[in-house]
Amino acid sequence: MKARIIVNKRFTIGEIDRRIYGSFIEHLGRAVYEGLYEPTHPTADDMGFRTDVIELVKKLNVPIIRYPGGNFVSGYNWEDGTGDKSRRPKRMDLSWGAIETNQVGIDEFQEWAKRVNSEVMMAVNLGTRGMDEARNCVEYCNSTTDTEYANKRRENGFEEPFGIKVWCLGNEMDGPWQMGHKNADEYGHLAAETAKLMLRTDRSIKLVACGSTGYGRCGDWDYTMLDYTYPYVDYISMHTYFKNPENNAAKYFTQLDDANDYINGVVAICDAVKVKKKAKKTINISYDEWNVWYHSIEEDHANREADRWTSARHQLEDVYNFEDALMVGGMLMILQNHCDRVKMACLAQLVNVIAPIMTEKGGKAWVQTIFYPFFYASNFGNGKTLRTITESETYEVEGRKGIPYLVTSVVHNEEAGEVVVYALNRSLDENMELEVSLDEFEGYKLVEHVELYNDDLKAVNDKDTERVAPANVPIGDKVVLKKHSWNMLRYTVSV
Repeated sequence: MKARIIVNKRFTIGEIDRRIYGSFIEHLGRAVYEGLYEPTHPTADDMGFRTDVIELVKKLNVPIIRYPGGNFVSGYNWEDGTGDKSRRPKRMDLSWGAIETNQVGIDEFQEWAKRVNSEVMMAVNLGTRGMDEARNCVEYCNSTTDTEYANKRRENGFEEPFGIKVWCLGNEMDGPWQMGHKNADEYGHLAAETAKLMLRTDRSIKLVACGSTGYGRCGDWDYTMLDYTYPYVDYISMHTYFKNPENNAAKYFTQLDDANDYINGVVAICDAVKVKKKAKKTINISYDEWNVWYHSIEEDHANREADRWTSARHQLEDVYNFEDALMVGGMLMILQNHCDRVKMACLAQLVNVIAPIMTEKGGKAWVQTIFYPFFYASNFGNGKTLRTITESETYEVEGRKGIPYLVTSVVHNEEAGEVVVYALNRSLDENMELEVSLDEFEGYKLVEHVELYNDDLKAVNDKDTERVAPANVPIGDKVVLKKHSWNMLRYTVSV
């Protein structure tokens, strides 16, 4: 099989905002406790954070991390995670059926984010709480005034503000599973009024409104909600989780095309409201929850009552296989190819809970299969995404026709003097000979071909054995992408 990518450096989609390589930590399962925070662990630092986890997160080069939820935030009192730890209340977490000890809150998390070289994307509770608590939280985190909540922060040992610049107006408020679920008019009105107060408290912040939580449901909700919030918000959220319960890899991989269509649909709605409002501002996308999630669902349902009302329950601990890594790698290309409108994105989540990094209590930390495509995208996929012409054979699955075997994105990093080509071969049977035409770039030369491949689509990594890991392919006369493989091709180019 042969395929071709034609690139012209003058045809750009846009500049990549590094925040598309963001992630997410929710107070859920072992993401926080036994994940990033374990004071008795041999690697624990002065604040109880696992330094082995810190080093792995730093390798991923994550620029922004959404916190503290997720469904959790819709029942959360942010004040519980501040001040003297010995006086913090334990609460029933009604979203996940656990006990929240509040030993980690915004006081600690903003410091952890600094230690992993990241920023915080903070979410406020618009489920069981509202605008007053939201504006107080902004004051606590960001204000320099001589006022109650800024002074509480100082009393808690933080003279300087946290400087959190991105804030989410609730989480998945269109979903009936959400505490304080609202219809589009209810949420739109509350979000708009909350935004006004938050912006009066700190005019420098940017706000994310809750979009709908699934492709096919976005139309009415997103349009109505934006009709209220458009003047005050900067981003609309999107959430997607990929699944393969039918064990059909060819069909599974087509969900990348669905994600592409989903982004185009939300962009169209945002622009329709812009026209209606006669607005100058453009609303962009924060794809602040996306990942593969289905491996643990059946087990979590079976164990719904097991260990209920305990802390750090084992929940949503998907063990990712090789085909999941291909999906994550493909989705990163989708985000890069929409960098003109997708300005932030969060792989959900970061540690233990549907995560690239796993930990053992008191023991090892290791990386799952999905760690590697994220690592190579975040560390090398910076600059401008180029608009390409691709020529690829196609396949059909369950009556769906015209699905190209090749998924690709091309990033020009002018500062580094390189062009990086990401390529996924979705064929389950055939290798692909790839021609990359970079004729507009003088003196281009392929200097690195990183390949993520395993003959077994179901291969997994665990704490003792790494079965899925990147390999460097020797540079030859031809570029060959193995069947069902994810690849990074790095070319040096003349400036």
